[in-house]
Amino acid sequence: MTWGNAKIKEEAINTTPIRRLALITSQAFSIGNFRGPLVRDLVSHGIQVFALAPDYHKESRAVVSELGAVPVDSSMMRSSINPLRDLTDFLKLAKLLKELQVDAVFSYFIKPVIYGTLAARMVGIAKRFAMIEGAGYVFNDIDSLSWKRRILRFFVSRLYRLSLSGADVVFMLNRDDKKLFVDDGMVSANKVQLLDGIGLDLEFFKPVPLVTEPITFILVARLLREKGIVEYIDAARLVKARHPEVSFLLVGGVDLNPNSITEAEVCSWVNEGVIEWPGQVSDIRQWLAFSSVFVLPSYYREGLPRSTQEAMALGRPVITTDSPGCRETVENGINGLSIPVRDSGSLAVAMSYFIEQPKQIISMGRESRRIAEERYDVRTINKEILASMGII
Repeated sequence: MTWGNAKIKEEAINTTPIRRLALITSQAFSIGNFRGPLVRDLVSHGIQVFALAPDYHKESRAVVSELGAVPVDSSMMRSSINPLRDLTDFLKLAKLLKELQVDAVFSYFIKPVIYGTLAARMVGIAKRFAMIEGAGYVFNDIDSLSWKRRILRFFVSRLYRLSLSGADVVFMLNRDDKKLFVDDGMVSANKVQLLDGIGLDLEFFKPVPLVTEPITFILVARLLREKGIVEYIDAARLVKARHPEVSFLLVGGVDLNPNSITEAEVCSWVNEGVIEWPGQVSDIRQWLAFSSVFVLPSYYREGLPRSTQEAMALGRPVITTDSPGCRETVENGINGLSIPVRDSGSLAVAMSYFIEQPKQIISMGRESRRIAEERYDVRTINKEILASMGII
């Protein structure tokens, strides 16, 4: 492992046992969907895990309990930029962490990382770990940002700098994010541990037979404009003009983010006959099983897109952009094709390549599964995380 913290910090992490840990997030569903294996591994090492989230419902609470963790309600508005509300939530979080008497926190997503790490430091929690799963829309395309987003970026950068100065380890998923955070002074390079994604259960995400009649493209994402949704629709129109038999799936729900596609827009595309849209689904595997090629034309500043990894694990070739996070998932011409951002014409050409050479769907899909097995096994990644936390 090469994250290179100072020797005295390594000794502190390795010799002080973690008995009670707070997992802090702003979305309860993500605990079971994305952190399930990690929670199980923490519990298996005798750690009592308190899973803090603001939006529990009966089902998500049951999932977390089944993992062996304790679901705990916290106050945190994921999309709010109200300073007074955020300050109130921060103070409530600090009080809650003190009451829980945890000796470590593990935070992920923007607000939990910032406020969770700061709150833990304020109440004297000895060990503080954070995961940056992509810089996100705040740090996207700075040259074209509105003045409002520039101001937001300024304050978020300062808050990251303040909070991450108190983190022991900051997990990141791609080198572009590490460079951004280090160059902007938001984190010290010696605190960063690079991971190959957050990990997949490769027994759960098994290869399934490819669909080639009709050839079906699929995009799975929150319906944010920066995910390349509009470019996908434009490319689909171009392709369907020449190959009307080809199908296009769009899977995902509208989001609270201000740059979300609206439901009315999506319905208009469905009525036009360009796409099929099942909305948000509970098990993505059945929809990936209907597909031939996975597409993610994102310029969002991804971490390492989970949706792409899942598609690769199921044996789907990938078309994605040469942008942070996305470029790590494709070996151009091996398991898929890399295209420029915001270029629906190039996306249509890449789609046409698979339509005209369907054998490449099979061969590149096989390579996607190989890469997933080499890089994305959750067992391997969790061992790296636990070792960096001094647990194993």
